[in-house]
Amino acid sequence: MEVRLATAHDIPALSRTLGRAFDDDPVMDHLIPREARRHTDRLARFMLLGTKGAVAEGTVYTTAERSGGAVWRAPGRWKVPTRQLLPDLPALVWALGRRLPVGLATLQALERHHPSEPHWYLEILGTEPAEQGKGIGSALMAPVLEKCDAEGLPAYLESSKEKNIPYYERHGFRVSGELDLPKDGPRLWPMWREPQPAA
Repeated sequence: MEVRLATAHDIPALSRTLGRAFDDDPVMDHLIPREARRHTDRLARFMLLGTKGAVAEGTVYTTAERSGGAVWRAPGRWKVPTRQLLPDLPALVWALGRRLPVGLATLQALERHHPSEPHWYLEILGTEPAEQGKGIGSALMAPVLEKCDAEGLPAYLESSKEKNIPYYERHGFRVSGELDLPKDGPRLWPMWREPQPAA
């Protein structure tokens, strides 16, 4: 399986893949309810907004077929400055619609809970639903997890599904708490991974 850095050319197709991957995600369902008009398009647009900045920084991995994506944020780069968000505001409004206040409250809650210690942040990990269970997600995580181990840096993510916790645990992550999102949002499980010693 070929894993490579995503480029600007990949963003539209990769965003659609991630939108399909998160179609049944509790957080996405809270922000963009399934019954919302143009639900699939809005999910893809939301994923595009979450992906393009990281692609520009060279921290998004995908496959040759764009069958999945891992969106990472480098140490000290996880929080997007407000000035960078402003140009994307119209697209964010289109994606979230009347749920925009819920989205902003969710973002604030995630930021308040985010660890301050330098770390790599796995912001998004998703695989095309028909391709799940084939090791794509593990392969997409591998380049940065190897970098974490080589450089002695931890990694962090928030699992939006309790059933995914054992999957991340197999990669060295451990649950570090629980976070109930505001506005009657779902529960998240923050997970932290210490760098692993060489085998």
